[in-house]
Amino acid sequence: MAEFTMPSLGADMDEGMLSEWLVHPGDRVTRGDVIAVVETAKSAIEVECFHSGTVEALLVDEGTTVPVGTPLARIGTTSESPSAEISPAESRPPESPPAESPPPSTPLVRRLAQDLHVDLTVVHGSGPGGRITRADVEHAEPAPARDKTVPTTRPVKPVRGDDWAKERPAPLRVKASPLARRLATEVGVDLADVTGTGRDGTIRADDVRSAAAAEGAQRPAVPDMARAATARLMSRSKREIPHFYLATTVDMAAALEWMHACNRELSLSARLVPAALTFKAIALAARKVPALNGHWVDDGFVPADEVRLGVAVSLRGGGLVAPALAHADTLSVTEVMAALKDLVARARGGRLRASETVDPSLTVTNLGDQGVEAVFGVVYPPQVALVGLGRIVERPVAVNGLLGVRPVLTATLSADHRAADGATGARLLTALDRLLQHPEEL
Repeated sequence: MAEFTMPSLGADMDEGMLSEWLVHPGDRVTRGDVIAVVETAKSAIEVECFHSGTVEALLVDEGTTVPVGTPLARIGTTSESPSAEISPAESRPPESPPAESPPPSTPLVRRLAQDLHVDLTVVHGSGPGGRITRADVEHAEPAPARDKTVPTTRPVKPVRGDDWAKERPAPLRVKASPLARRLATEVGVDLADVTGTGRDGTIRADDVRSAAAAEGAQRPAVPDMARAATARLMSRSKREIPHFYLATTVDMAAALEWMHACNRELSLSARLVPAALTFKAIALAARKVPALNGHWVDDGFVPADEVRLGVAVSLRGGGLVAPALAHADTLSVTEVMAALKDLVARARGGRLRASETVDPSLTVTNLGDQGVEAVFGVVYPPQVALVGLGRIVERPVAVNGLLGVRPVLTATLSADHRAADGATGARLLTALDRLLQHPEEL
C-alpha cells in the first residue's frame, strides 16, 4: 500500500488545495499518470502519481486545503492490489460476452476521452507500447451521443391545496468542481449557462475557460495570495542571498544567420525564434560551469544532477511562475523550441504538472519581447543563479578594426555570492557567448 500525498511544488509552498480528482476508487494508475489537480497560491498544477496500482481510496475531498505532506489517496501497489490478482475477465459473470479492452492509457487521457465522447476501444495508440496519447484522443472521432433527458423541475408538495404548486420549478444545484466554481466567480461566468464535459455532466475549469472566451470575459487579476506568495519568496531572496551582478554583450549575427537558414527548412509551426538558441546555449553553459547549476541547502552548495532550466513566465492576468525545462542541455534546438511553446502555453492556461514545478537548477528570465534591453533579476531560492536576457538590438560595433552595425544581445547574471564569485560568473557568461558564436554546435 502506498500513499499519494500533497506534494511540495516550490520553495514557498506550505499548503495546497485539492481542486479536482482525475481518478476514482478502483481506477488503475501507472507511475507518471496525472491523477489530480492541485491549486497553489500561484497556479493550478497537474500532479502525477509515483506508484503503479489501483486507487483504493480518496482521502481528501475536492476543494479542501491541506498542508504539504498530507495523505490525499491510498494506492494499492500492483503486487498487492486485488485487481492485480483477479482479472476483469475472471470477475465477469460467465454468461456475459467478453468486453473489448481499450488500449493502455493514462487517467488524464481517459478523462479527456470521456469529456470528448471518444470511445478508446477504437482509438489507435501512437505512444510507446501502443499507449493512447492526448493527441490520439483529440484527433479521434467522437462516439454518437446518447439521449439523456435531465429534468429541470422536481415535484413539490402542494401548498394550501393550490393546483399550481403541484409541479413548481425548483432550482437544481449545478455540478461543478471547486476550481470551476472559483474561476467562474472570478471571470463573471454563470455556471447555469455552462455545459459540463466532466463525469455525469460536471463542469470543469476548462469548461468555464471556454465559456469565458466565448463571452469575451476578462481574465481575473492574480489573487492577493499569489502576490503575497511572490512577495514572501522575493523578500526571502533579498534578505538571505548576497547578490552580485554581471553583464556581457553578445554578438548575435552568427546565431541569427544560422537560425534563418534552419527556418527555411522547417514548417511554419516549427520555426525557431532566438529564445530557443539562447536557452539551449544557457543550458550548455550551465553544464560547463556546474558551480552555478544547483541549490544552496543547509549552508552549503549542492550541485544539481541535471540542468533543469527554469523558464520565468508572466501570466496574462499578472503574476509570475517559473516551471522547469528538464534535461535542457540534452535537447536539440528544435526540441527546446517545441518544449518552450508547450510549457509557456500550459503555464498560462493553468495546466502545469507537478514534475515541472520542482525547483529548477537555474532560471532564465527573457524580457526581450517586452522591449527591455537588459534585466537584472532576483535569484529564486534555493537556486544560486539567474540569467537575464534583453531584446536583440542593432548597434554600431567594431569588428576586426572595422565599424559596422551588428545585432547584439545583453545577457546578465544575478548570482549568490555565498556559492560563487565573479570569476565563476564570468566563466558562465563567456561560455554562453562562445556557444552563440558557433550555433551549429548547439
